[in-house]
Amino acid sequence: MTGKNEWWEWAKALLIAVAVAGIIRFFLFTPIVVEGLSMMPTLHDGNRMIVNKFSYTLSEPSRFDVIVFHTEENSDYIKRVIGLPGDEITYKNDQLYVNDEPVDEPYLENYKLELNGEILTGDFTLEDLTGHKTVPSGELFVLGDNRRYSKDSRHIGTIEINEIVGDANFIFWPLNDVRIVNKN
Repeated sequence: MTGKNEWWEWAKALLIAVAVAGIIRFFLFTPIVVEGLSMMPTLHDGNRMIVNKFSYTLSEPSRFDVIVFHTEENSDYIKRVIGLPGDEITYKNDQLYVNDEPVDEPYLENYKLELNGEILTGDFTLEDLTGHKTVPSGELFVLGDNRRYSKDSRHIGTIEINEIVGDANFIFWPLNDVRIVNKN
């Protein structure tokens, strides 16, 4: 009879462990794999990251957060938040402007040096791309760090905040890349 009780205790422990893991993955954190080069040099193809699904339940996204979001193409993208609701976005002479103020993007400095003066992206305004002078309420303007090869808000338009899966700021694989991704 003790063998049956011991088996039942192990079964309950296993069921509880699976339930807790499921809750954590579904509601709090989930792993993702970076696919493609659109976030180079910050993220590399094949990086494995943890997405914090809980982060935006209590707060709003901030400028320069690296987020994962759903697209109409039934896939998830990973990009950097550039424009918040109400922001006016302009890119001119390889310089980002938010609300007519130049914005430093230190995460791109080394990449710009590698390009030896070549520009990351052509000039644009939010209005040119979307027809909106400012980022609409409840939406974000996002860009990939590899502006030359990124399908982002310049192509898909602004994204709705409710399409965000979560904040992606921890790389756990490969081991030589393990780090927290800084906003700047």
